[in-house]
Amino acid sequence: MESNSPLKLNRRQFLVSSALTAGGIISTNLVAKSQVFAQAPAIITSDNMRPGIPYGVACGDITNDNITIWSRSDRPARMLVEYSTSESFRRVQRVLGSYALKDNDFTARLNLNNLPPGQQIFYRVIFQDLDYKNTYSAPVTGTFRTPPVYGRDIFFVWGGDTAGQGWGINPDFGGMKIYETMRQLNPDFFIHSGDNIYADGPIQSEVTLDDGTIWRNITTEEKSKVAETLTEFRGNYKYNLLDENVKKFNAEVPILAQWDDHEVTNNWYPGEILPNDDDRYQVKDVNLLAARGRQAFLEYMPIRYKNTDKAEIYRSFKYGPLLEIFMLDERSYKGPNSPNNQSVQSKETEFLSNKQVQWLKKQLQKSKATWKVIASDMPLGLIVRDGSTDFEAWANGDGPALGRELELADLLRYIKNKNIPNVVWLTADVHYAAAHYYDPAKAQFTDFKPFWEFVAGPLNSGTFGPNQLENTFGPQLVFQSIPSDTKANRPPTEGLQFFGTVKINSYTKVMTVTLRNLVGETLYSVDLPPEK
Repeated sequence: MESNSPLKLNRRQFLVSSALTAGGIISTNLVAKSQVFAQAPAIITSDNMRPGIPYGVACGDITNDNITIWSRSDRPARMLVEYSTSESFRRVQRVLGSYALKDNDFTARLNLNNLPPGQQIFYRVIFQDLDYKNTYSAPVTGTFRTPPVYGRDIFFVWGGDTAGQGWGINPDFGGMKIYETMRQLNPDFFIHSGDNIYADGPIQSEVTLDDGTIWRNITTEEKSKVAETLTEFRGNYKYNLLDENVKKFNAEVPILAQWDDHEVTNNWYPGEILPNDDDRYQVKDVNLLAARGRQAFLEYMPIRYKNTDKAEIYRSFKYGPLLEIFMLDERSYKGPNSPNNQSVQSKETEFLSNKQVQWLKKQLQKSKATWKVIASDMPLGLIVRDGSTDFEAWANGDGPALGRELELADLLRYIKNKNIPNVVWLTADVHYAAAHYYDPAKAQFTDFKPFWEFVAGPLNSGTFGPNQLENTFGPQLVFQSIPSDTKANRPPTEGLQFFGTVKINSYTKVMTVTLRNLVGETLYSVDLPPEK
């Protein structure tokens, strides 16, 4: 097997390789043994002559020694990435990335691997014009830290629900400033727990608040209606990237992204047909909407994949010896929303699917990490309704495990029987923050180990809740961030925006989970000692 170490180049060299790709990742292990060197990119004095990078850079899917770098050109171009452990880019290494073409909306990505552990890595993205090969973009820089082997605490943030319910980018408010609050905490990475966009939530130029003042949004053509075409789904991601807080955050914090419903349409499930009287949609086939939404999600999030058709949204990431993260996909395989009261498992009761459950069981059992974090875009014990009779998430009300809860019961029983320690669930979706302790002594279904679930969000969306907890798995409300009489869809101006942080002490291995508000103030915090 050929070495996958990139070449160490001086500033007057660049790498040309015949290993090309039109869509997925070009990894550093695709660099051929026979390389051709040329002079460094020509100096271009006019910015309009060179490719532009309008939406900045991002990185994600970080694991022990590799990461995915993402960006977008404004024209057909080839991505180049230079990276170094020095901010001055001494001993720079350069690797070719994928083509930014019309078919992928000029997005491009590259997988960097064999990275040194416990290091701050600095990178810059450059695009080479495909029509004028000596023309290169100005570089755009980013940075990230690789996971530690030992001796350094782990610190990360999570949350969900970005730009929902009509609350978009308001320059008068400071834009999506919760992203700046999170960035200033200098986290190792960020778990976005779904609803990265609101494809079903148009953004209007003005919204009148309860006190008569006006909330003013930046608007775009693609965000003026619900997304139906691929162009409109892509436009939702581009809209969020107009926010300077988001772009600055993306350039400094690796993203682990999962999707929920609003990446397509509210409460969607495979095979759904939208009602004829829903005049917002000309396209009624949710499978078609989901295919377009999925393509845009994969194009615009820094996710590692080789082929969009075969890419799985559920995946896991090892982050040193103390942590492994398991990202679930609770959309692609779920059965239809229903009263959710079936007594026997079937296709109708699937939420993760048998395939994904078996994958999760296997990954959990073989994990050697101290802490296993399961990122679930939907909460376990909170009731999330779809209409008056149907349910959207796991929970279906008090009583024994039924419907989708049978799948969850099977998973929780497995974790107990295999004695898998230190499993913590992180979630979002309900637009407020909460801490729940699941106690089998107070549950209807009792065959599981006690565990914690923490809820965070929204991130620049309307605040809702709180939702009702059911007793099937014995969740105890330890904390919630809003009073029970909170009005629906509170604007970001009221400050009811929430995210969570997790710190794992490298010496004691204690996990500290903290729920914070818009300005980063601590609302609740708990220390979780690891099981022996």
